[in-house]
Formats: sequence, structure tokens, C-alpha cells
Amino acid sequence: MENISYTTKGVCSRRIDIQVEDGIITSVKFMGGCAGNTQGVAALVKGMSVNEAIERLSGIRCGFKSTSCPDQLANALKEFKTKNA
Repeated sequence: MENISYTTKGVCSRRIDIQVEDGIITSVKFMGGCAGNTQGVAALVKGMSVNEAIERLSGIRCGFKSTSCPDQLANALKEFKTKNA
């Protein structure tokens, strides 16, 4: 099992802690941010492959921001894939 701790940029949440096992997301916890939305995103990606989560979440924006908590989760997973390639 791989543990990822990602410091977010440009969003309300401060950090995302992710667990991945065999390319599947087993746990996601956002520190800060909109509790209902981040808990919802975390629940939806649990059991999803890293690649599918990246594909679905990349580029989502929050209001006028150029990113969002889901987009930051995708960025964290992209960084994880790059380091483990």
C-alpha cells in the first residue's frame, strides 16, 4: 500500500492524504475545504483506479479559480504516477 500526502495549491483544502493499493484508491482524506464536497469526492473515488480518477477529475474548476479540490486530487495522483513509473 502506498501512502500519499499532497499539499494543495489554490484551493480551500490544505492537504490531501491518499492510500493506493495495486493502482486502486482505497482511501482519501481532505484536510480543510468544504466538508460535504470533499467527503463526497473521497467516497466516490474509493475503489476507483488511479487512471480513471485522473481522467474524471482533471480540469474541474471551482468558481473563478483555475483549479478545485477534485482537480488537486487528480494532480496528486498524477504526481504519484510519475514518481512510481
